[in-house]
Amino acid sequence: MDNKEILMVVDVVSAEKGLEPAIIFNAIELALAAARKKIAADDAEFRVEIDTATGDYDTYRVWQVVADEDSDNAAGEGEFLFDSTTMIRLSDAVQKQADIAVGDLLEELVEIVDFGRIASQQAKQVIVQKVREAERMKVAKQFESRIGQMLSGQVKRVDRGNVVIDLGGGAEGVITRDKLIPRENMRVGDRAVAFLTGISEEVRGPQLLLVRTAPELLVELFRREVPEVSEGMVEIVGAARDPGVRAKIAVRSHETRIDPIGACVGMHGTRVQSVSNELAGERVDIVLADDNPGQFVINALSPAKIVSIAVDEESHTMDVAVDEDQLSLAIGRGGQNVRLASDLTGWSLNMMSVQEIEQKQEAEVLEMSAKLVAQLDIDQDVAEILAMEGFTNLEEIAFVPISELLEIEEFDEELVDELRRRAQDALLTQEISLEESVDKAEPAEDLLEVEGVTPRLALMLAANGIISREDLADQAVDDLLDIDELDEELAGKLIMAARAIWFE
Repeated sequence: MDNKEILMVVDVVSAEKGLEPAIIFNAIELALAAARKKIAADDAEFRVEIDTATGDYDTYRVWQVVADEDSDNAAGEGEFLFDSTTMIRLSDAVQKQADIAVGDLLEELVEIVDFGRIASQQAKQVIVQKVREAERMKVAKQFESRIGQMLSGQVKRVDRGNVVIDLGGGAEGVITRDKLIPRENMRVGDRAVAFLTGISEEVRGPQLLLVRTAPELLVELFRREVPEVSEGMVEIVGAARDPGVRAKIAVRSHETRIDPIGACVGMHGTRVQSVSNELAGERVDIVLADDNPGQFVINALSPAKIVSIAVDEESHTMDVAVDEDQLSLAIGRGGQNVRLASDLTGWSLNMMSVQEIEQKQEAEVLEMSAKLVAQLDIDQDVAEILAMEGFTNLEEIAFVPISELLEIEEFDEELVDELRRRAQDALLTQEISLEESVDKAEPAEDLLEVEGVTPRLALMLAANGIISREDLADQAVDDLLDIDELDEELAGKLIMAARAIWFE
């Protein structure tokens, strides 16, 4: 390859591939060095430097400088093995370049030789490979800002179930088999939309990762099809999918004159049908979002008719009651409807018939009332009334405003005063009992050595069965939150301090 040919290759490839000339020059330098190595008598290393103005180039043989004592291991002693083909002793290197040091590269200009057919072919392969890598890097850089967006393209090939999408401009994305819609049959030449989730570094260069199963793709399709969504007048609050079968999206309007569901459905259903067609016929339910969690769940479970909902804020679950003939409709085939509604609303939903939820509530009331009978020494009837009204623990009864208890029809002021007094006495008894157990508990010495554990806190931990440092290290944050003097942050710090010994 002469200087004119080098400049011509750079001009042509740079213009055709849209790459910087410096990238092409670098690829040619690597190719010429590889070709020179191919025809060398030994395994010597070479470097080529091209004059970008004239196309002339020089070839250098390269050695790595090593310490003299390291080169004594040439017989194979130890892990280091001196190779005179690619390495040179420091004492020999300084004779050729005075300011050289261990770790530097010593270069020596060698004559330019003609390459044979095989070496020339290898040089061309290296150039092609490096140009392809540069193209992929350029594409990856262009698409970094588009991660989290929907892309469209044409199916270029299908390889062992994975689909390669031509995104235009030399860019390709891949949808792996597990990210395709189940039972979807994509053929070469088909148009397809997908969601860009990231860019992975592969041996052959960066790879654009696409998916067709993500709920975000559904949101982006509605954003494309519904002007009110793209303009911000209608908001898509969330989406849940059973890819290729059924999906739900929750919408709300920021303009009182706009019906969010009607806007997404479109005239004669054209908008929602267009989205469905893009997703292999996936049926899409459009749900009205609501700030009230219970109403949101009712909307999400439509068309099933909900009778009642019992909310448990602590476990973030809801017991949803429907009539017996509505139960299968609410649950859906294979639990699909309730699963999608749960994903959409963020609540764990337990579907029950009216009879089942009544039985459950009765059992809970009996369980709670039995505890109140034992704690307050009151009649079962009074305990059941308290439980049904939502008073389930001593703290609520002892410290709730008197007016709330007086709202209970069966209670008068005398009874309320007596209940509050008994609840306060029971709490005081529990506190005294706890203090006595703390006084009797003896924490191990290594528990007191944990950073942040005070003597009183150690006694509190010991009273709860946490005697040693190892006991504390085995705890989870939630296990410690029942101890009065601990909050979530302090509990986490204490556990990590106890576990520090594991990593030493």
